[in-house]
Amino acid sequence: MAISAGAAFDNWRTLWLNSEEQIHAIAGELGKMKVQVLRGGIWKPRTRPGSFQGIGSDGLKWIKDAGIANNLPVTVEVANPRHVEEALKAGIDVLWIGARTTVNPFLVQEIADALVGVDVPVMVKNPINPELELWIGAFERLNQAGIKKLVAIHRGFSSASQSRYRNAPNWQIPIELKRRYPDLPIVCDPSHIAGARPLIPQLSQNALDLNFDGLMIETHNHPEKALSDKDQQLTPVALNELLNSLVIRQASVDDAIFMNVLEELRDQIDAIDERILILMAERMSVANEIGQYKRDNNMTILQVERWNEILKTRLQSGEMKELSDEFIIRMYELIHQESIRHQTEVMNRSVQGKAT
Repeated sequence: MAISAGAAFDNWRTLWLNSEEQIHAIAGELGKMKVQVLRGGIWKPRTRPGSFQGIGSDGLKWIKDAGIANNLPVTVEVANPRHVEEALKAGIDVLWIGARTTVNPFLVQEIADALVGVDVPVMVKNPINPELELWIGAFERLNQAGIKKLVAIHRGFSSASQSRYRNAPNWQIPIELKRRYPDLPIVCDPSHIAGARPLIPQLSQNALDLNFDGLMIETHNHPEKALSDKDQQLTPVALNELLNSLVIRQASVDDAIFMNVLEELRDQIDAIDERILILMAERMSVANEIGQYKRDNNMTILQVERWNEILKTRLQSGEMKELSDEFIIRMYELIHQESIRHQTEVMNRSVQGKAT
């Protein structure tokens, strides 16, 4: 799949619409900042039918006129072929597909079919749940329809566990997307990840530090009166302060001394990783012996009390080594799965031996 971007988008900003006057007022403020695209939620998919679902088709002219007045291209969310048709007819410059749509391959395919023969940039938000393949599938469908100017939007993922964020960042998923498709631009939506204004600056800097290509930040001149997501919106003044405070780092440098030191540190990492793999192989060798011992003594593989003990003690040890609980849990879950696999293979060999 060949995915390419039509332009290098450094900063993306968003705007929720309450009135035509409001969008022109805010767009006027944004036109003075480091803003490259004006985004408006014309149609908003809502969980409950009584919630604000966007201005609708009338807002297309509002946002387009505001973009023209401030020399800004504009983008809106489309969730079905009718939205695509109306947005293109109104001269919308960029389309985006929301998380609730990305999760449905049928809808994505309908949108892709509606875009055949159209040369327009399309941004795709990650699906609500952390499913990288589903996200990639949306790009593939659009690409097969002839859309070449594609951009990924990382807006975080829903989670059943408690978190300080509205949507868990799960940075490893967009990082893996970037690894597979290095030419695909990725912008971050810290507003939807955060769900709260105080968290937006740090998330924005985190994204830039991870070499994301831009940011999509919600802006409202009176957030407390916003009809949607009021807790995660910045005023234009606050947005401008944030933009001016962000540190833009380089992906690479030409300094020979810096590169030599970096390579030495990377060599240390490589050596440590090799030792880790050797230790893991030794651990699984012991797991095989445990599997054989359990088999010979007619004992089940899974021992819940022992597993709970491992988690408890490793969390305590990890805390003293300044390792996060999340990392320890995820790491040992993978180790435990591999150990179970080894012991299961030992048990299966025993069954196969008896069968022959």
